[in-house]
Amino acid sequence: MIRHIVLTKFKPDVPENQIKSLYAALSTLTGRLSGAHGFTGGRSESPEQIERGYMHGFVIDFDSWDDLKIYADHPDHKALSAQLVENAVGGAEGILVLDLDV
Repeated sequence: MIRHIVLTKFKPDVPENQIKSLYAALSTLTGRLSGAHGFTGGRSESPEQIERGYMHGFVIDFDSWDDLKIYADHPDHKALSAQLVENAVGGAEGILVLDLDV
């Protein structure tokens, strides 16, 4: 299984309801793709408070690397990821992506 982890530093003027809407669209996309499941996302509530500005994140599990590639190449994903970049501090510099083989 591949765990896809995305952390984002959103610009301060991006409203929370816009972020929730973006995450809801990602969750919907996850639900439509075979081999993708378990979307979880939201704002950090960590008591450690060491997010370093990455206050939002999401996780999606994929059955295989091929399933992750299908998601990454999907036109809806490309549109949604463009919105993430547009709303992140510094564009792509405000986004961290980790893919773990678990």
